Amino acid sequence: MFWFFKRNIPEHLITGLWGEKIAARELRRAGMRILGQRVRIGRRDELDLVARDGRELVFVEVKTRASEAFNRPLDAVDHKKRHTLCRAAAKYLTRIKEKPDSFRFDVIEVIGKPGDRKPTVRHIRRAFEMERHYMTVW
Repeated sequence: MFWFFKRNIPEHLITGLWGEKIAARELRRAGMRILGQRVRIGRRDELDLVARDGRELVFVEVKTRASEAFNRPLDAVDHKKRHTLCRAAAKYLTRIKEKPDSFRFDVIEVIGKPGDRKPTVRHIRRAFEMERHYMTVW
């Protein structure tokens, strides 16, 4: 069992935390180094995963679903969500000491429930670009 089952946490949050753990494991298997999980930026923004793929920084949004009946992962990353992720990434980039050569936004879809032995994992690289007005930060 996972450590977060012991707490009184709603089931949808447990599923999300489980999905982030699976996504981090898949990124490590792909040779990436995890720099942070659930990285809070300010009071309202959060990055699910921040990883490094060589000299490239990767901001990862994890979408966990119980089944494939609930849309596609990029449907959940709509304009408002992309704006929030770009804002958080821009703030993150201004705060780090060692600037990366480049960065990208990935989306990882995890389909399954906590306890499933083999969840389906789909990694969408370069899912979207940084919004133009945040490029001045970079």
